[in-house]
Amino acid sequence: MTNSPHPVDRGLPAGRLLLLGLQHMAIMYTGCIAVPLIVGSALHLDDASVALLVNADLFVAGLATLVQSVGIGRIFGIRLPVVAGATFTVVNPMILIAAQYGITAVYGAMIASGVFGLLIAKPFAALIRFFPPLVSGTLLLVIGVSLLGPGAAMIAGHDTGDASYGDPANLGLAFGVVALMVLFTRLLHGFLGQIGPLLALVAGLLVAIPLGRAQFSGVGDASWFGLASPLHFGAPTFPVAAVVSMCVVMLVSFTETTADLIAVGEITGRPATGPDLARGLATDGLSAIAGGFMNSFPDTAFAQNVGLVQMTGVRSRWVVAVTGGLLVVMGLVPKIGAFLAAIPEPVVGGVAVVMFAMVAVVGVQNLTKVDFSGNHNGFVVAVALGVGLLPAFGLDPSGNSIFFQHFPAWLRTVCGSPITVAAVLAFVLNLLFNHLGRRRGQDPLRAR
Repeated sequence: MTNSPHPVDRGLPAGRLLLLGLQHMAIMYTGCIAVPLIVGSALHLDDASVALLVNADLFVAGLATLVQSVGIGRIFGIRLPVVAGATFTVVNPMILIAAQYGITAVYGAMIASGVFGLLIAKPFAALIRFFPPLVSGTLLLVIGVSLLGPGAAMIAGHDTGDASYGDPANLGLAFGVVALMVLFTRLLHGFLGQIGPLLALVAGLLVAIPLGRAQFSGVGDASWFGLASPLHFGAPTFPVAAVVSMCVVMLVSFTETTADLIAVGEITGRPATGPDLARGLATDGLSAIAGGFMNSFPDTAFAQNVGLVQMTGVRSRWVVAVTGGLLVVMGLVPKIGAFLAAIPEPVVGGVAVVMFAMVAVVGVQNLTKVDFSGNHNGFVVAVALGVGLLPAFGLDPSGNSIFFQHFPAWLRTVCGSPITVAAVLAFVLNLLFNHLGRRRGQDPLRAR
């Protein structure tokens, strides 16, 4: 009698693998290319250079996703269905570093931060014992809720002062996609039910085309093949301040990735151990090194894809390996990426907000394991949730957090992220109320 493989390791028919992998890619694509578009615009790069950044970003994200899902020995990859993509945490530091030291310092600091990430991956992963459901549940809840802001921007617009903000046609597209997701989830079963989000996205695109909301002109302009040469902008430089700033970004990225990896482990029924987490975090460090050489960006686990795993129940890591392969191909064939970029943001946003909310649902599920009677656990959640989410609501008309705008630049990198603020508060408050001063023999790590 042979033991059947765990659902995480189980292969699927080729057709299903391709469609499910495409679904993961369609959901993460807009968020992935947003970082190079924002950075390229802020640095006043020409169109060819911005296109280069996008291609490199997709290529490196694909490699990181492949490594996370397939693994490399005992060093890299958590071997779970984890999709990697460029982290938004890096945007402001990259812009500030480029303005002061030049773009070569951006990529030099990124390479140095990747080496730093490799060195601290294992020690950082050892902290997993201090991430009980009280901490991980709170953090996942904050991640899901804080991402609804970017989701809303995808639907209504990125500038609340723009006259077109909240265009009824855009809202109608997004809400129509959400309604179709509800309908498909309720009526479809088996494989069709699992690709419900993809079907809703395709339907939204088909509606958007005759409305003139999908612009495919960029597809014809895009080349069939393109990959930036390593160190395209010149040899990297390593100003100390820039390196320190990017190392802080790496710590922030580790915090977010840790919560997502823990969530994926619980969703799939294969909880992440310390060594598993170390391999997953080391992959973030590896992606920063690769990004520095390939003119790309550091990657982190994408929360919307965690939500998709929760929603569809498809736990196979080989699905995500296909996503990684598709991203690599897109990085090499810009014309394919240009086609997906033509999908209107409101259509993708309709799917994304549900996926973001699913991450929050995983956090709530974690918190149901916590004992809230006769202790201060409710207070811990309230402080971490309340204070952590403040940066997500203190926004300027363009949707950028300005809550901590008068803080020093390096501190804004940390405090400007609701995820980081919530993680630090939940972690410290759990130690304060549930660990310090506990009598010998008591178990402080039981599910609270």
